Amino acid sequence: MAKPIAHYFKRIFDDYQVLVMVNPSDFTGIELIVHPDGTIEKTEMEFDEEIFEDLEEDEFKPCGALEFQLTLAKG
Repeated sequence: MAKPIAHYFKRIFDDYQVLVMVNPSDFTGIELIVHPDGTIEKTEMEFDEEIFEDLEEDEFKPCGALEFQLTLAKG
């Protein structure tokens, strides 16, 4: 059985950005907040089944796994 592929999203605000990874099999993931000074805040998350609708409503856009992983590695 194939392992579900994580989904990645981001939103750029005025002076910071948020990147989110969601594992669709159990709705866990990681939120990264990139602050203006370059510091990265990492939070392990547990989402509900409506996370994809919530992200769309909050104007998050899909992003690539590479961008997320590079940002995570900096943190």
